[in-house]
Amino acid sequence: MFTEHLKKVVDNVDGSTAALIMGLDGIAVEDYAIDSGDIQTIGMEFSFILTQIRKAAEILEIGGLREIAIKAEQLTVAIRMLNDEYFLAVTLKADGNLGKARFLMRVVAPRLLDQL
Repeated sequence: MFTEHLKKVVDNVDGSTAALIMGLDGIAVEDYAIDSGDIQTIGMEFSFILTQIRKAAEILEIGGLREIAIKAEQLTVAIRMLNDEYFLAVTLKADGNLGKARFLMRVVAPRLLDQL
């Protein structure tokens, strides 16, 4: 059910390697990967960071967290909040098309949210 939407994002973005739906509690709902990277471990590590960013946003009164991207030397992680409890994460190689990943994440987010 979720896999087709995750597959759509990963398969249609150059350099994309995996996608994941996870709760902020670090429990994965579904994932799809085309390489051997561990998307669930990445998601668990960033779920803690997302919680901290949300707290900072509340303290600063800047509104809810919607999206963040982390660009490292070898990997980029794009994260889009689906609601207050769940997020969608997509991993890309360093030269992956982050703009297209963000666009497709925005397109599939309402469909994923309907299924949560």
